[in-house]
Amino acid sequence: MNGSERKVRILIVDDQALFADSLKAVIGYRTGDFEVVGVAQDGAAAIELARREVPDAILMDIRMPGLDGVQATKAIHAEFPEVKIIVLTSFDDDEYIHDALESGAVGYILKDIPVSELLSSLRAVIDGAFLVSPAVAKKLVRRDPIRPSPPRAAPARLEELGKREREILVLLGRGLDNARIAQELFISEQTVKNYVYGIYSKLGEHNRVEVAEIARRWLQSPRRREGD
Repeated sequence: MNGSERKVRILIVDDQALFADSLKAVIGYRTGDFEVVGVAQDGAAAIELARREVPDAILMDIRMPGLDGVQATKAIHAEFPEVKIIVLTSFDDDEYIHDALESGAVGYILKDIPVSELLSSLRAVIDGAFLVSPAVAKKLVRRDPIRPSPPRAAPARLEELGKREREILVLLGRGLDNARIAQELFISEQTVKNYVYGIYSKLGEHNRVEVAEIARRWLQSPRRREGD
């Protein structure tokens, strides 16, 4: 990273001080592109810090004393919709998942994730991806299967995809499986799976064949060939 480039400003919200401080230290030690601008231990403090710092992204716990993570997410998203809120928690209860995502969270990640995967996920969300842990994705699909949109509606929604998601969409259109995509992009296969789920969600499709067909149509479109 060039020293003149602005770092991505991160706010950590977790009522376990040891975990929050450890995460802050890890982010500072393992990355050069992130800067932790504050740590809050409850939802009310998170809202206050968000107003003062207006971070680029927030790592938000769910269960906290007083105002919980879902309520804080809803309040912050309503006031600062451009702030990326990623739930980072130990709890994968169905109600928490759906309430958090409906309140404006763009990710739901469990705390058992390796540090390298967490940092990759954070970068992906900053780039525009929607990411959830594999166990969370299964719950979402089981409870509320993604409904396909009409075929003509999907290409317009390609604009919602982030840069990395578009790269993966291109490879899906070429018929590559997750393992091959991971090799091509030098990321883990699990990270690819998370991106693919996010692509499904944004395009309103529910299986790989339909998404690959959208990708092929996009690759053949005049705008795509012109470099759009």
